[in-house]
Amino acid sequence: MRDEDIDLSDSPELGPDFFANAIFWPGPKKQITLRIDPDVLKFFRKQGRGYQSAMNAVLRKYMEAQERRA
Repeated sequence: MRDEDIDLSDSPELGPDFFANAIFWPGPKKQITLRIDPDVLKFFRKQGRGYQSAMNAVLRKYMEAQERRA
């Protein structure tokens, strides 16, 4: 199929506003070994499935806050 044969009538054009508000994805995650205090690990594990992603999200928010301060 050629590009001009594709029906895009139900897909709106993405303008500059879309790209100005887009979230930059940093790429695939890296596996590391990290030493965490037992009570911190227990807290996050109690949150259930996805606790490692939650830890990553908390660290990301901290990083972004520090970058805004700089």
